[in-house]
Amino acid sequence: MKRDLIQIALFALALAALTMVLDSGVWLTFLMLTLYSTLLAQSWNLLGGYGGQFSFGHAAFFGVGAYVQVIAQNTGGLDAWTALALAIAGAAAMGLVVGALSFRYGLKGSYFALVTLAFAEVLRIGAVSVGFTGGGVGMMLPLKESLATMQFGSRRGYIAVIGGFVVLALLVTAWLRHSRFGAGLQAVRDNEDAASAIGVNPLRVKLGAIGLSAAFMGAAGAFYVQVFQYLDPGIAFGAHVSVEALVGAIVGGMGTLWGPVLGAVVLHVLADLTRNLFGQLPGLNMVIYGTVLVVIVMFLPRGLAGLLGTGRSVRDAWRARK
Repeated sequence: MKRDLIQIALFALALAALTMVLDSGVWLTFLMLTLYSTLLAQSWNLLGGYGGQFSFGHAAFFGVGAYVQVIAQNTGGLDAWTALALAIAGAAAMGLVVGALSFRYGLKGSYFALVTLAFAEVLRIGAVSVGFTGGGVGMMLPLKESLATMQFGSRRGYIAVIGGFVVLALLVTAWLRHSRFGAGLQAVRDNEDAASAIGVNPLRVKLGAIGLSAAFMGAAGAFYVQVFQYLDPGIAFGAHVSVEALVGAIVGGMGTLWGPVLGAVVLHVLADLTRNLFGQLPGLNMVIYGTVLVVIVMFLPRGLAGLLGTGRSVRDAWRARK
């Protein structure tokens, strides 16, 4: 645990120094978006990597967090920070609902993955159909630069917010790696029946994992709204959000502390390079994610973290789900 904490502290210091050194808006934006993708991947990693529960619909939690954030400010008149707390709580609550309906009835593997995908799609259709979400037109968040509105004149302010969430997610992951709760979660991931036999409550640890994962996903959704000031059902609950979270974790090395960070960095570098070469082609990022995922699973089953001598095999994690 001590080693992990030292590494996280060094990461936070390096991030702060890099933010101060960079003076180009392009590079600051790149850093901000990479941290945003890191939070998505680390969120999925808490449930998929350490819990062994593959989710194809993590956008459900992202969208709930995003909509709570914008509705709380526009309709409720709350400040951005209070809205953020509500967004995180709302996403965590949705995670517990999905988990209770799935884990209580023994759903796992492909069945759980399909349930999460179905929830994301139902929420997307619901957001299109009801009035308080703006329907298919979406909702705008007025631009009012101030600390209270969490809207800044420089990308550095946004980097401080998303960087803080990434560091917090790393700390939670480090805790999972070394705590009794985390040991129970990983035991359930590897063999649920054996874990039950030694006194671990599978339902409790899996609900805890999905609650934590959904909370960070909701924070990412709320952050997205603050940066781009617009949200519609396709953005909030779209498959691209779930894919970005899942691929970032697997490419980097799921079930590891730094794998999601590596995955997010590599995917963003590749996306920017190909964008410069081929322009803004529709769906290009999804093609990149799919191609990289296939290559990693075929030739680096432990993900990029495996190149550093750490990480857990994707194939081992897949077997643990059966």
